[in-house]
Amino acid sequence: MKAVILSAGQGKRLLPLTEDRPKCILPVKGQTMIEWQVEELAKCGIDQIRVVLGYGAEKVEAILRRRYGTDRVKTVYNAAYAVSDNLVSCWTVHDEMDSDFVLLNGDTLFEAAVPRRLLETESQAVTVAISHKSQYDDDDMKVELDGRRLVKIGKDLLPDQVDAESIGMILFRGQGPVLFRNALEKALGDPSSQRKWYLSVIDEMAQSMPVQTCAMTGLQWCEVDYPADLELAEGVVAACRGGRKGRGDKDTCTVTEVNLS
Repeated sequence: MKAVILSAGQGKRLLPLTEDRPKCILPVKGQTMIEWQVEELAKCGIDQIRVVLGYGAEKVEAILRRRYGTDRVKTVYNAAYAVSDNLVSCWTVHDEMDSDFVLLNGDTLFEAAVPRRLLETESQAVTVAISHKSQYDDDDMKVELDGRRLVKIGKDLLPDQVDAESIGMILFRGQGPVLFRNALEKALGDPSSQRKWYLSVIDEMAQSMPVQTCAMTGLQWCEVDYPADLELAEGVVAACRGGRKGRGDKDTCTVTEVNLS
């Protein structure tokens, strides 16, 4: 199994911590975030890692080469990182979308139980990892659901539409990789797509095909956007070190058959 990690951004909301380094190599309990990601993915049998770099690429590459060599973890450079968003980062690695893979954001920290649960879902072309909470803010990548099928995804959903949030991790299987690659290519035909998130493509796909979700209830994960988030990240790392299985309901990821007719 392969994973693609999008780590091209600087992380300006973490300044001054990211003044001389991208946020993916900020240390959390003695190890960089990208290293924690690679290690937790490896626990799930995901041993082919592709990392999309941009800001401070040489510093990230130095850490990855020293720790993992060049066989296990390979990097791809997004030369347009400063003037584009992560939809373009996805396209820079589209050649890797030739088999099943997990796509994740470089600022999402998680215990191994999170990707493991995702991989244990029933086989669907596209499965988005989600989380439920009592309130959602403007910066959350919000999700509207019909059962476990994704209906809409975006930051601008109205409050009465919101059922969950994306945690920044998606599994593509079977026809999923080629469908996503084709949707990316189509989206890039519009110049405005340079400043869009790849989840806008997932939103478009969900209008014409089933996009399923998997809830990470009871499992440890966090998104690191602000300095205060680093404290949450330490809690996630504690779960990684402890190797606990989590408290989620075993039935959380069962996929319900959807009739599209």
